[in-house]
Amino acid sequence: MKTAIQFNQIHKHFGSLHALKGIDLTIPQGEFFGLLGPNGAGKSTLINILAGLLKPTSGTASVMGHDVVVDYQAARMALGVVPQELVFDPFFNVREMLRFQAGYFGRGQENDAWVDEILEGLGLTDKAHTNMRKLSGGMKRRALIAQALAHKPPVIVLDEPTAGVDVELRQMLWEFIKKLNREGHTIILTTHYLEEAETLCSRVAMMKQGQVVALDSTANLLNKFAGKNLRLVLGNSPLPASLLPMQKSGENGVYMLALDELSQMEFALGELRKSNVSIEDMQLIEPDLEDVFLSLVGSASDGAKEVCA
Repeated sequence: MKTAIQFNQIHKHFGSLHALKGIDLTIPQGEFFGLLGPNGAGKSTLINILAGLLKPTSGTASVMGHDVVVDYQAARMALGVVPQELVFDPFFNVREMLRFQAGYFGRGQENDAWVDEILEGLGLTDKAHTNMRKLSGGMKRRALIAQALAHKPPVIVLDEPTAGVDVELRQMLWEFIKKLNREGHTIILTTHYLEEAETLCSRVAMMKQGQVVALDSTANLLNKFAGKNLRLVLGNSPLPASLLPMQKSGENGVYMLALDELSQMEFALGELRKSNVSIEDMQLIEPDLEDVFLSLVGSASDGAKEVCA
């Protein structure tokens, strides 16, 4: 399988701050890839290097085989980046903005059919002739996503694309992005909504303080790093002392026990029977990507403030 994105030993220093510490990543064409980590992990710095907005202190990065420093023009042609910030040209309507954006990459009127597809896919058709300044925040977000796609790049980077947007936009965006992925586009997603990454991404890299601390398929990460939780409703009965080391939380007769393996569930139920504690309700809760994330990288406060261009 051909490679869409390659990072080889990427280091980035900002003075005394070592923001990226030897990042090695290979993302094949057609993959839906998640890049996760707390604020300060280095995600935006890595994306800015990929987009040519920052130069690495050492190491190399490439898009579709084109080095982002040596062959910048070809690398940039192959890449579409949706930034976190709402940055737009206030003098054009939506369609004009998309035509100009495509024109920067050498695409002319023959690109209009693709622009129409983007407008329809993102629910912007009825706003095509509306000035960017008059759009709502959610519509501006859609327009910026459309702008990144205007030149039909094979690789698309979505940097927190659904931050602060409503559920309707989020669902519409993901349906369109999944369609692009099915058609062969490579998607790289950074998000703080871990359920998005769990649902959409076939593989995930988790970063902490400038390093990749986990890299695997979503399914493997869930299996390797996160145990199950046992939710017990015991009414007015206290939790037996023998189970306190397993307790994650407990209030008003509702207890959450952490299970590293299923045999601990049998132990817990046996201890409850020995103590004559009746169970009013019980639920075995499967792990999710948030459990993996917290076990590997902790809270966002663990990292230094991220340096972005």
